[in-house]
Amino acid sequence: MGSNLTIGKAINAGLRRAMETDPKVLVMGEDVGKLGGVFRVTDGLHKDFGADRVIDTPLAESGIIGTAIGLALRGYRPVCEIQFDGFFFPATNQTFTQLAKMRARSGGSVKLPVVLRIPYGGGIGAVEHHSESPEAYFAHTAGLRVVTVANAVDAYWMIQQAITSDDPVVFFEPKRRYYEKADVDTAAAVDSATPMGAARVARPGADATLLAYGPMVKTALQAAEADTDHSIEVVDLRSLSPVDYDTVCASVRRTGRLVIAHEAPLSHGIGAEVAARVTEECFYHLEAPVVRVGGFDTPYPPSRLEEHYLPDLDRVLDGVDRAFAF
Repeated sequence: MGSNLTIGKAINAGLRRAMETDPKVLVMGEDVGKLGGVFRVTDGLHKDFGADRVIDTPLAESGIIGTAIGLALRGYRPVCEIQFDGFFFPATNQTFTQLAKMRARSGGSVKLPVVLRIPYGGGIGAVEHHSESPEAYFAHTAGLRVVTVANAVDAYWMIQQAITSDDPVVFFEPKRRYYEKADVDTAAAVDSATPMGAARVARPGADATLLAYGPMVKTALQAAEADTDHSIEVVDLRSLSPVDYDTVCASVRRTGRLVIAHEAPLSHGIGAEVAARVTEECFYHLEAPVVRVGGFDTPYPPSRLEEHYLPDLDRVLDGVDRAFAF
């Protein structure tokens, strides 16, 4: 059965299906229960599954993730919502020194199937600590799987795939895209979906590859549509760790150019790592250096300045022009 769902509603439907399938799946976080979350992503789950499975926690991120680790060790599959991206940082110790390392530390005998749902990115005019792009911290940490969605179809399927993973998964949700709609076949089998770790060619093209993820995929598609002089292939990365370099490099070998766009600061980011790997693996196929378009290397600015800070259509098109001007 197909449904026209927003990204937020698709995550809700995916959570619901996972909870119906496996009674060990729990949802926990600040205001996820009776309120349904600040973005209403968990709306209705508390009513239907009860307070034992949809748990309103104290305002303590370290406590949320620490508790989730204990639950996972006892066989549960907790899904933790971090209310805003900037609220995560009190939980760095639990995440980076325990959650990410415990399976390796135990020689693989201990599994930690914990999902961290984190709304991220800008574009909503929020105050300090409510808009960040912290994905590089997580992708740099071995032991964590890091994914992000750009459309409702991926949101519905990937949250279910994340929950069934025996590794901890950091699930980034682009908050300014929560209300983007798409038709989702909610009756299809889970194994019919694209694997969680795979990149996706969102738009085929021949002259250049434009790589993006999360909130920037829509901007990349708009840029490809606006550039009537070139045939631009858009690749949605989807998984930030591990990266599907087979799909990325196959695209670059076809097109000979690569432009990478993300909201996070330009330096030391996902784009830098992808650029380095593509240069290593596709050097003789490249017609121009890899071009990166990102946020500025400054702390996230006040909300009135975020539209200047965030890469927009013009900045992405400028990056494409630089790739062709070489």
